[in-house]
Amino acid sequence: MLNRWNDFDRTFSLIDELRKRMAPAFEEFEPVSFTSPSLFGGSELWPRVNLADTGAELRIEAEVPGLTEKDVTVSLHQGVVTLAGERRTPAPEGYVARRQERPNLKFTRSFELPYRVEAEGATASVKDGILTVVVPKAAEAKPRQIAVKGA
Repeated sequence: MLNRWNDFDRTFSLIDELRKRMAPAFEEFEPVSFTSPSLFGGSELWPRVNLADTGAELRIEAEVPGLTEKDVTVSLHQGVVTLAGERRTPAPEGYVARRQERPNLKFTRSFELPYRVEAEGATASVKDGILTVVVPKAAEAKPRQIAVKGA
């Protein structure tokens, strides 16, 4: 006799086994960035990033909770922005860590920008756990208004 719950459990057990067997194959192709485990057994890139085009500039916002400007570096070279950093979580002096769910980590993420930019005008700041990088577009990449004339 079929039992729906046993079939349900068996299905998820098979999926879990398949994920475990396939994980090593996909690890080779992941970027050099730090990946963190997700709720469902996969991984996601860290830090999470938004890239927005405001017309005159490109704006990158990355979640870097607990990091300061001393922990993060931003570089721009030949149209590629690279975010890098390190989080250290040592136990306080005189204490021994009994449980550490926030491990030390190093991360690097790079983004090829879709336009030519002015590297000299780029800025980066960290506030409330958000790293904001603003890169002005080069003059030829900025949108232009074209006047319409009557005939």
